[in-house]
Amino acid sequence: MTKQRRTFTPEFKREAACLVLDQDYSHAEAARSLGLVESALRRWVNQLQQERGGITPARKALTSEPQKIQELEAWITRLEREKSILKRLPRS
Repeated sequence: MTKQRRTFTPEFKREAACLVLDQDYSHAEAARSLGLVESALRRWVNQLQQERGGITPARKALTSEPQKIQELEAWITRLEREKSILKRLPRS
């Protein structure tokens, strides 16, 4: 039998990281209580610390402001791609 990889919402990741950052749980304690691998929780805590410091992450953001920035960047990329396609079309 193969193990399925669990997926977590950004909200869950943020709340889990907040246990460590805001409620003084240890990484091990929070991971154990949530049934997580400690290394995953450490990644989420580091990412949340960076986001709180104003750094937009490469992965899916945990907080609303970086999430909005990522959405807008994706939209800009899409528009630029569409624009380049339109430029290549023959003109009538």
